[in-house]
Amino acid sequence: MNSLLNVTTVLSVILFILVLVSVRRAHIRVEYSVSWLLASAIMLIMSRARPALEYITTHTGIPDTPLTVFLITGSVFLLMFFRFSVIISHLRDDNIALAQRVAILEYHVRSHGGNES
Repeated sequence: MNSLLNVTTVLSVILFILVLVSVRRAHIRVEYSVSWLLASAIMLIMSRARPALEYITTHTGIPDTPLTVFLITGSVFLLMFFRFSVIISHLRDDNIALAQRVAILEYHVRSHGGNES
């Protein structure tokens, strides 16, 4: 159990550092990095708070503490992936609307301004 928690701790610290480096190099926007930083912080807290894990395990009826770690971590990432799917869907819709506006503007420019491309 301790080795699993240590691995989870190391992975959460690596994720935290990767997100900070990505923000610094402008590979990821700050508003999206917050979700990743929160996820890594939750992983770190859960991997270091063994009494909290045991409390959750006993009160939810989950048979094993390592399973609790994976369920919590998986749930956090599942929520993040859902959030990013919603963001991507909105961006796609905005992209379509923008392309339609550009097409309308091109039509107006061509109909009023001549045949220049």
